Amino acid sequence: MDLSVPSKENVIYMVDQMKDKLRMVNVDAMKSENFNEANYEDLVYLYEMVMKRDTFSPSEMQAIVAELGSLRK
Repeated sequence: MDLSVPSKENVIYMVDQMKDKLRMVNVDAMKSENFNEANYEDLVYLYEMVMKRDTFSPSEMQAIVAELGSLRK
């Protein structure tokens, strides 16, 4: 998948992958349709950071979820 090209499909893919990686309990709060391409670069940055890590501390999880929340439309 070419994430360098902003598209709704890429947004959906990245959000779904982060939900799986973070094992989020409340997945309804992070529905991929709640995100748009306006913050695409920020979403790609967050996606890349999440995907290259294996574990997250509770405070890191909180920060990631907060950042995802700020990127929602």
